[in-house]
Amino acid sequence: MATASASSSSSATVTERRGIPAAAFVEDVESYLSQSALDVNSALAFLQERLQQYRLVEMKLLAQQRDLQAKIPDIEKCLDVIATLQAKKGTGEALIADFEVSEGIYSRACIEDSDSVCLWLGANVMLEYSCEEATALLQSNLENARASLEVLVADLQFLRDQVTITQVTIARIYNWDVHQRRIRQAAAAKET
Repeated sequence: MATASASSSSSATVTERRGIPAAAFVEDVESYLSQSALDVNSALAFLQERLQQYRLVEMKLLAQQRDLQAKIPDIEKCLDVIATLQAKKGTGEALIADFEVSEGIYSRACIEDSDSVCLWLGANVMLEYSCEEATALLQSNLENARASLEVLVADLQFLRDQVTITQVTIARIYNWDVHQRRIRQAAAAKET
């Protein structure tokens, strides 16, 4: 696979971010082609392939972002429920809750004083925790989800920058090739 080793516009060049290879801005197309030992068509094919790879990674990261953005409100809702349970504890007042049994089917429950809650962990696993343990676990999960979301947003921004650089490089190589062809055609027309 060819590498884009042309000079970059920034002095501190990032080579990759979490497995996403950085795109190099090509200032001089002719030296880029000679250094990478590619002809115009091969260079364009390589860059188009890299652009497709970026698009696939972008789709994956966007799916992860959607999942995290859906997960964060769920965790916050669970924390609110536990806080409500703890606030009602010892008052003798029961908590009335509606919950979904299955899709579209709801049931009403009367929750009296409780020292524990059951958390659905996924993969058909539910565990019982004390309210304090559940709160600590959910707080930890919430912090991790928010941190992961921040990293994903930064990864997406880096990826978008690489897509833009690659698109600009493709355009520069294509335009350089068109310019070279016109020069050759003009030279051939002068000879005849």
